[in-house]
Amino acid sequence: MNTDLSGYRKSYEKGELLLKDVSENPLELFQKWFHEVDRFFPDAEANAMTLSTIGLDGFPKSRVVLLKKFTYEGFIFYTNYLSEKGRAIAANPNVCLSFFWHGAERQIIIKGKAEKIAENLSDGYFESRPRGSQLGAMVSNQSEVVKDREELETKLKNLELEYEGKEIPRPDYWGGFIVKPVEIEFWQGRPNRLHDRIRCVLDADYNWIKQRLAP
Repeated sequence: MNTDLSGYRKSYEKGELLLKDVSENPLELFQKWFHEVDRFFPDAEANAMTLSTIGLDGFPKSRVVLLKKFTYEGFIFYTNYLSEKGRAIAANPNVCLSFFWHGAERQIIIKGKAEKIAENLSDGYFESRPRGSQLGAMVSNQSEVVKDREELETKLKNLELEYEGKEIPRPDYWGGFIVKPVEIEFWQGRPNRLHDRIRCVLDADYNWIKQRLAP
């Protein structure tokens, strides 16, 4: 196999990013960009983000997960705590989140530490999920090897019968993580590959230090 992609070209011309555009708390710019993408690019699935962890085998691994809430404290997503990513976070809570919104020619890269959220918050979100998603969390021993698809479908049908007309409890191995940022980089595509990159680093006094980076 030999596929040459050197001819792929795209000129980024939809915006600019200046230091003055980034407020003292960069989470405010994250919120602004998120809502702009969500409004003007409705097919972009704005809350889809790449989560990178360091696995138990020592290799980094990235996968797309869905952001479910963000606050001034951090970014919340939900998963099976016993999954590959859950076990990786338990061993090393240093993670990276990345949003790439190609329609807006924007990217945000976030370094931070992940920790479990309070159980009552996980309970509240689990209760808000459709029943199918609730049962799906119970069906899947996430990241474990399964014999075939039929094994999952059979387990789902059995659980549907078991919980028919009943409230479905949140499994104690399923819940939320919050990623508390220590560094946030905003990337705006520009012509001639001279992209705008503004990095915000949290210092020891919890102040955000803004820096422009060369593209």
